[in-house]
Amino acid sequence: SVGRRDLRDQTIVTIDGEDAKDLDDAISIEPGRRGRWRVGVHIADVSHYVPEDSALDREARRRGTSVYLVDRVVPMLPPQLSNGICSLHPEVDRLTLSVFMEVAADGRVLEYEFAPAVIRSQARLTYEEVDAILRGDRTLRTRRQRFVPLLEEARAVAEALWARRRARGAIDFDFPEPKVLLDRGGRPVDILVRRRTPATQIIEELMILCNETVARHHARRQIPFLYRVHEPPGEEALGEYERFLALFGLRLRGRGHKVKPRDFQRVLERIEQSPEAYLISTVTLRTMERARYASENLGHFGLASGCYTHFTSPIRRYPDLVIHRITKEVLGGKRLDTERRRYLRDELPEIAQHCSWAERQAEEAERESVDLKKAEYMEGKLGEIYRGMISGVTSFGFFVQLPNLVEGLVHVSSLVDDYYHFDEARYTLVGERRGRTFRLGDEVRVQVVRVDTRQSLIDFRLVEE
Repeated sequence: SVGRRDLRDQTIVTIDGEDAKDLDDAISIEPGRRGRWRVGVHIADVSHYVPEDSALDREARRRGTSVYLVDRVVPMLPPQLSNGICSLHPEVDRLTLSVFMEVAADGRVLEYEFAPAVIRSQARLTYEEVDAILRGDRTLRTRRQRFVPLLEEARAVAEALWARRRARGAIDFDFPEPKVLLDRGGRPVDILVRRRTPATQIIEELMILCNETVARHHARRQIPFLYRVHEPPGEEALGEYERFLALFGLRLRGRGHKVKPRDFQRVLERIEQSPEAYLISTVTLRTMERARYASENLGHFGLASGCYTHFTSPIRRYPDLVIHRITKEVLGGKRLDTERRRYLRDELPEIAQHCSWAERQAEEAERESVDLKKAEYMEGKLGEIYRGMISGVTSFGFFVQLPNLVEGLVHVSSLVDDYYHFDEARYTLVGERRGRTFRLGDEVRVQVVRVDTRQSLIDFRLVEE
């Protein structure tokens, strides 16, 4: 640990999900003068253990990302690194690349510095635990007494950061996510619904802040770099979206105006409590482009950020590892020589493209793995009746999402009371004779009639009230 800052006596903790084994990030927060905070984000220094173009590095680059399936992880790096020596476990010395930021009361970063460091995390806290502490749970507050001030400050910082991002127009999608619980034999026993909580928001805000700070630092110096970019939706998608909003008497923007993130945020805020909230949020999300990696800075539309990157998860994402290397090369104002610049300029576009592809593959595999376990879970629920919400409408029927986020199809052939036409523009099925309609966001009662675990398909039948 020569040339590293020794942070082993500092109050540094990790906050992560209960079952996480690869702990990339840890945080520290000290209240500074004049209502400021000194925020430390400490990221596992994976590049110390994975030299560029080594066999380890080439395999990590090929994989591009770790894949988190319901019942297992396919890691980007060998478990000895990802769950072992790189992971920021408590009570052991670990190497980090740390980012210190002086944050003003209004969430602005006044100054920052990067430092290779050695830390000794003092606790591994879970999201559930942190939420309970912040809710005022006496037992936990006593047990974790020495971390309570840090967590209270962290919540205050996160609130200031979110208020600033919100004012900037960042788009806030808070979709619930399913978490399938398995027994020892890998069979699903329950499906929990995860939403954002104060604890997850603390980590989210601090990581966004760190990623942005790192991106801006390199962009200003015109250093060859990998950015996380998110482009504004294309005109065609926008036109369709605006026609859709008009059905609800909503408008996205004034005539001839270029679309801004804030326009979308306004729509989402306006519908927050309405029965159409789910429907409009879903269609808004579908209107968006996909975020990806790029070697040029195209900004991040969804975060309303002029400059963004991925720096905070080098154990599980290859772009972060690349960025750590570049950051360490230019520490203390060092410059890249011409040859190194040329090498990076040649390599980075390809890395960006490949990692974007690998990320899409991983997301698809993760989604399929969740769908399979959902179907296995529902196999034991044949004949049961649930209330759900119409989450998709097609010419062949409509999809219904249950409160546990399981989705199934009510096929149009099972709607025997009428002949139904699909009205694409209104996301609706309309009965020819009686004019009965089924549209996105409607509440319905359904019975589970068929489950095909090989294809992860679930069929429902409509149950009349």
